[in-house]
Amino acid sequence: MEVRAEAAALARRTDLALLPLAGVPVGIKDHVDVAGCPTRHGTAATSDASAGTDDELVRRLRAAGALVVGKTTVPELCQGPFTESAAFGITRNPWHPGYTSGGSSGGSAAAVAAGMVPLALASGGGSIRIPASCCGVVGLKPGPGLVPHRGQGWRGMSELGPIATTVADAALMLDVLAATDCYRNSVPDRDRALRIGVTAVPPIPGVRVDPQVRAALDAAVKALRDAGHVVDTVAPPWRVRDHPRYIARYFAGSADDADGFSLRALERRTGAIVRTGRLLRRFPLGRDEIPAETATRFAAWFADYDVLMTPTLAALPPRAGGWANAGMIRTHLAASRLIPFLLPFNLARLPVVTVPAGRSIEGLPIGVQIAAASGGEGLLLSAAAQLEQLRPWPWRTSDADWSV
Repeated sequence: MEVRAEAAALARRTDLALLPLAGVPVGIKDHVDVAGCPTRHGTAATSDASAGTDDELVRRLRAAGALVVGKTTVPELCQGPFTESAAFGITRNPWHPGYTSGGSSGGSAAAVAAGMVPLALASGGGSIRIPASCCGVVGLKPGPGLVPHRGQGWRGMSELGPIATTVADAALMLDVLAATDCYRNSVPDRDRALRIGVTAVPPIPGVRVDPQVRAALDAAVKALRDAGHVVDTVAPPWRVRDHPRYIARYFAGSADDADGFSLRALERRTGAIVRTGRLLRRFPLGRDEIPAETATRFAAWFADYDVLMTPTLAALPPRAGGWANAGMIRTHLAASRLIPFLLPFNLARLPVVTVPAGRSIEGLPIGVQIAAASGGEGLLLSAAAQLEQLRPWPWRTSDADWSV
């Protein structure tokens, strides 16, 4: 009823043509305040009292004419590459309900993939790209400072950004969130051949890339190369030492997010993560700053290439169910096998986007990830839009005829 009343009021405005999201329904991840709705963070440890005011990003979306239709589900305290919690149940993949929608913005990605909303607000280190890849939609993690946010910072590795049906929609939503008007103009942009580096070498030793994931990446490479872009198989900029650096910051940041919560009120896995993080944040490895050596190494790599393309996930989405009660070690091992390609860009704090690139024989979407140097959001959107044009994918799960 509230959304219908807002829509009716919006329809009476005389400036609709000036509102970039006039009448567009959006979902808001449930760690962001929406006036009149509780902010639960996926846990029963929070109050069910409604927030009194909108978060700044929700305010910007409403000012652009968007209609906030509801909150989208998250795992407890946004922890994990799935969206399951003891308090709020399982959010399943719209393409195949037996599988996870990813996490932690799984509710946002599932809502967009199912056609409930064309846009949703998401956040995280890998928590935008994981569910976007699992659900066959576009997910953009911007670089630091572009989109204002508070909380869930993971020591500077987490950002808020759009999950959208198309690249153009993601660009438009990014403009609204960042209070700019430049990104929508970079889609599409085909003024020159891009220098694209490609790698399928996982950042974590011993991780195997699923053959279907590799096939989707190869198909994307061929399409871009056939379109005239320079596409080279390259040595990646990451090193083995990046992984422990990331892990220390992840756990320390997770402990920060849980400050003020009683560990006894949290799920077993969440409590273990928080206790580990509280221990690690005593040491220098968990400090906020990007390691200078890491920043220099990635900047030097991008001096030779416009973008770097990898698989988004190394494996197909795991089965849904049982993750809310899984222990920390099991969850960490599953995440290491699934999301290794996301972690270096979190540590280096670079902008990165995932776009759909095909489907597995099980009917599950497969994404490819494109990263750029600091400030390269427009370049990312241009590259993603060109791949979208070369290899179009269905907008939602009702359009089932889609293959690699």
